[in-house]
Amino acid sequence: MIDAKDMAYCEDAIRHGSLSFHAASKVLPAHVRNPALALYAFCRLADDEVDLKADKVPAVLALQKRMDAAYDGCPLDTPVDRAFAAMVKNTGMPKALPEALLEGLAWDAMDRRYQNLSELRSYSARVASAVGVMMCVLMGIRDRNAVARACDLGVAMQLTNIARDVGEDALEGRLYLPVEWMDEAGLDIDEFLTDPKPTKAIRQMVRRLIVESERLYLRSEAGITKLPISCRPGIFAARYIYAGIGNVIREQSYQTITMRARTTKTRKIGLMGMAILRTVSGMVMPQSAVVYAKPLPEVDFLVTAVSPEADALPEWSDKFFDAMAQLKTHNSKKGMGVLS
Repeated sequence: MIDAKDMAYCEDAIRHGSLSFHAASKVLPAHVRNPALALYAFCRLADDEVDLKADKVPAVLALQKRMDAAYDGCPLDTPVDRAFAAMVKNTGMPKALPEALLEGLAWDAMDRRYQNLSELRSYSARVASAVGVMMCVLMGIRDRNAVARACDLGVAMQLTNIARDVGEDALEGRLYLPVEWMDEAGLDIDEFLTDPKPTKAIRQMVRRLIVESERLYLRSEAGITKLPISCRPGIFAARYIYAGIGNVIREQSYQTITMRARTTKTRKIGLMGMAILRTVSGMVMPQSAVVYAKPLPEVDFLVTAVSPEADALPEWSDKFFDAMAQLKTHNSKKGMGVLS
């Protein structure tokens, strides 16, 4: 069991750090909601540790140590670390999943850019779909088809976030829009990051992200109907709330440079109501064949990680440690010192 005080701390952290997930979590059953809040609190901490610090590489390497400590049963003496370690112990969470998240944060620390949509999906798989697969584990779901649809939902959510944050990311010197798209539009990346403007070309790129996210939101729904009935309203709520951000972006004519898309509290309540209705209707509707669609190639390693055979796990672990070694090399070249 997660200590009650640690649990309260995690919930408060999510309430202030991720309003959309906190709202969606309200309709999860307690036996899933509590470990999910512990998981999201750790993920939120990890994201902030990297995003809010100037020296991002040491932050990622320190996070690796914290994650290893939690899996060894010796977490740091903080509410989030203790709650995360308890969640790992109680659920048997495959380590490959938080490792994937950490690799995505390592890519951020190295200011990696993505040449095309496939590479952007690979990034989204790590920082978002990995969390979705961890949610499946919390619900006791390891069915390959259901997990593949959870990955669709994670990529869709991350593409929505990227579309929403184009302007904010540019002000921080970050670019997640595919480099190919910028080249096709004849835009100089350095000039854009220096003076981001909501040009027609940029708004068209935002639109492309939203269109792709909508396709994946629709694919994800078939997987939600394979979850335990008590969990479906919360996941449908997350699906609709994040897609609702995309709807606001559309209403803003895909202008996310000087405007931030937000969903109101009233709108969130309405979307949560829709989630409950979809759950009820899904109980009487036949299973969609979309559930059997092949996983996106960029997320297949996550689907394999939770399957009973999990033959690719050793190979994935090798790739993770290679990524961390690359990060240390990157850190050393920048003269920042390496955490041993």
